[in-house]
Amino acid sequence: MLEARIAGMIRPTLDDMGYTLVRVRVSGGRSQQIQIMAEHKNLATMTVEDCATISRAISALLDVEDPVAGPYNLEVSSPGLDRPLVCPADYVRFKGLLACLDVTRPVNGRKRFRGRIADADTATVTVETDGGPIELDFGDIAKASLVITDDLLRSVPDRGLS
Repeated sequence: MLEARIAGMIRPTLDDMGYTLVRVRVSGGRSQQIQIMAEHKNLATMTVEDCATISRAISALLDVEDPVAGPYNLEVSSPGLDRPLVCPADYVRFKGLLACLDVTRPVNGRKRFRGRIADADTATVTVETDGGPIELDFGDIAKASLVITDDLLRSVPDRGLS
């Protein structure tokens, strides 16, 4: 998969620069869009200058490695407040906050859940929904993100959100 290949190429560079790769997303047709989300390892607020620095480093790397056939646009951003949840550590870090999760196969007849992250480990995520707790296999989660709430806004300094 192209996204995994790009992530593998750029992760060491970002790591050396003091950033953590959050997500790589590739979209578009003839002119593709490569979206890179990154954050500071120390969870400091990301600035426009941080994104520009990352963009310059990644652009040079992508020019040399040339993983995309044809033209592409590179977009570098911070994950933001409604950040995607992409790895088990994200669910642990944001335990207690509200999230929306889409799964690849129905669980109790549903493929979309909204609730507080109650627990997480490397294999499962438990979400406290209005209908009670739901345990989801991490591998079945297609897409998940935090929901902007007052609780989230109060936790920004403690959780390193920007």
